[in-house]
Amino acid sequence: MSDEPRSDIPETSGRDAVVIGGGLAGITAALALADAGVRVTLLESRPRLGGLAFSFQRDGLTVDNGQHVYLRCCTAYRWFLDRIEGTALAPIQNRLDVPVVDLAKPEGRRLGRLRRDALPVPLHLGRSLAAYPHLSLADRARVGRAALALKGLDLADPALDAQDFGSWLTAHGQSARAVEALWDLVGVATLNAVAGDTSLALAAMVFKTGLLSDPGAADIGWAHVPLGELHDRLARKALDSAGVRTEIRTRVTSVSAEDNGGWTVQVPGETLRADAVVLAVPQRETYDLLPDGALDAPERLLDIGTAPILNLHVVYDRKVLDVPFLTALGTPVQWVFDRTDASGLSTGRPEGPDEGRGGRRAGQYLAVSQSAAHEDIDAPVAALRERYLPELERLLPAARGATVRDFFVTRERTATFAPTPGVGRLRPGARTKASGLYLAGAWTATGWPATMESAVRSGVSAADAALGALGRPRPRRLFAVEEAA
Repeated sequence: MSDEPRSDIPETSGRDAVVIGGGLAGITAALALADAGVRVTLLESRPRLGGLAFSFQRDGLTVDNGQHVYLRCCTAYRWFLDRIEGTALAPIQNRLDVPVVDLAKPEGRRLGRLRRDALPVPLHLGRSLAAYPHLSLADRARVGRAALALKGLDLADPALDAQDFGSWLTAHGQSARAVEALWDLVGVATLNAVAGDTSLALAAMVFKTGLLSDPGAADIGWAHVPLGELHDRLARKALDSAGVRTEIRTRVTSVSAEDNGGWTVQVPGETLRADAVVLAVPQRETYDLLPDGALDAPERLLDIGTAPILNLHVVYDRKVLDVPFLTALGTPVQWVFDRTDASGLSTGRPEGPDEGRGGRRAGQYLAVSQSAAHEDIDAPVAALRERYLPELERLLPAARGATVRDFFVTRERTATFAPTPGVGRLRPGARTKASGLYLAGAWTATGWPATMESAVRSGVSAADAALGALGRPRPRRLFAVEEAA
């Protein structure tokens, strides 16, 4: 990787670029530009890289602000992991397997699974769907017919963006139970919205790509280390090796065009000049920094709504969950992940000294990820504790006798852009009308919802556009993606 000779990259370019924003989109754009021989400065206002996928310290544990997963079909993010030498730290399941627990059923009959076989599409999910206990036989048959109809949709049809997924599901015979137990089970986690609030275009893209394209497309991967290890430490190492100048705690105050065709980027105490600028910040911050005339209707950026994600963090004095993750029905709890090893906590027996291996406390640390959390995002911690701890005890019988050592909450009120019908026409592409100025971010027109995959794809698109204008060759190892219009 970074130690290999890179004969395809020129030693010097005579060109300079500034990337504003150190999330996945900005890191990707900076790496791609630097790999093509451009001199790059990356500016990030936070004290770390990684954007909204980061880690922090709490009582000796390393905690992620929220649980992030990706799928085997997320080829851009997989390229990113490879580029920063982090692939082994975020492995993918050998085969899709999602435990689904329905608390509305009697104990002993609550567990179902969504998993695939080693068969071609759509047979790879046939046996799992036929045996899925959370749907009636009639619902299972209707789900299959709806999936085939979904597979037949043309993602290039602009009319799909104006429709909502919920109405489409109803029109295709999907019951409220089927929406709850299957379509929203997947869709809320990937789109951060329920079916009725989601653009059909984005929902169709998710289900066609993840479940109906390749047998292994929906296999799930996640970081087995803190996200900061990947998106901050390893990313910084890759940027340093590529020659990128990275400045954190640096807020950009203005971006302006010069008469000679170049750009000026103003930060406190310094004026940076560049031939190309990539704005890789959220849409509202982009709106504030855009120079006049860069977009035909910049106010559209402010019409792109946002959606929250709430994460509940629970540290028990013993092991209460025996699988890496599960999802649930019949309860407010959505997805539960075991983050014990990644956080630095050790598992151990509840009796005896309160120390695990290496002097660490024994126990188990669970992260509960709540997407589309409009109802709970501003609720007090005490109210969330009172609501969710009993639900976890219902879901996990072993938790009923366990002591809760810690309960805390992380809130991302603007975690993603809202995938509402019509959002597609609001999302700009990488190019602007201002020569040398480019946009990146999961909210731009990647064709994907607001995911790590979308962020990386946007960074590649912005870098491609900039390299074309700068006359620089595209690095051979850069992920291949077609820029959205």
